[in-house]
Amino acid sequence: MELNGINPMEQEQEQDEVLPRALRNSRLRRGVYIIPSAFTVANMLCGYFAILATLDGKVSDFENAAAAIGLAYVFDSMDGRIARWMGTESDFGREFDSLADIVSFGLAPAFLAYAWGVRTFAAANAPEVLHLTQLGWLVGFIFVASCAWRLARFNIQGMAPGGNKYFVGMPTPAAAGMLAATVYYFHGVPIQSVRLSILWLVLMVALSVLMSSTLRFFSFKDVPWKRKQRSPAVILLALVFATTLYFSHLMLFIITACYTLHGPVMQIFRHFRLRARPA
Repeated sequence: MELNGINPMEQEQEQDEVLPRALRNSRLRRGVYIIPSAFTVANMLCGYFAILATLDGKVSDFENAAAAIGLAYVFDSMDGRIARWMGTESDFGREFDSLADIVSFGLAPAFLAYAWGVRTFAAANAPEVLHLTQLGWLVGFIFVASCAWRLARFNIQGMAPGGNKYFVGMPTPAAAGMLAATVYYFHGVPIQSVRLSILWLVLMVALSVLMSSTLRFFSFKDVPWKRKQRSPAVILLALVFATTLYFSHLMLFIITACYTLHGPVMQIFRHFRLRARPA
């Protein structure tokens, strides 16, 4: 019997179809949340592997640890983009990503930097360089603390005012990448000189200061990757990719060094430009 043109049997059939559809959507939603979290776990796994490889202390292990930190950077850059693309951003994912970054870009590079730049040389020249070993412990802790400080500040303040063009302070993956690229450039062969070891610790302190500073660093989040680009830009990008692939040791070191220096250099230009303006 139909009431107002509606068949009760058809209405029950539609309700039965809606419930399984809602259940499938709920399962799909949980699966979508798993995908960006899986990249975060892969990021953390790379950092964990880098620490284990560093503890072995062989030349090949140092190079593998540096490569693992670089791979962690790739996973870290992908999990956020995938979450935004799928519309699955959440407070849990943001905090989980920060905890993974502490492992991959705080603890792992600090372990690697100490073992490669201080411990190997100190073990062969103990006890003459005892104070250098103690200084290495302290500088490594400063790097880890600065990494945690930078991540906590980013979770609260976010990007620099005015959009997503700049980071406030050097990003932790970039600071870790500078250390890892240096070790990778020398093929994992550890430092065997007091002067070089001290310069290495100075670099770690400088990176710690840059992470804790308010200097602006390009984020490259405003680059219109989805838009059509001119042929020279595509050719240049292909050349950079090919050069990095075939000369990875040198190119990764140059890229990370340029990114590290561009923040202070931009600040210097910005300072003189403001001074040159009329009152």
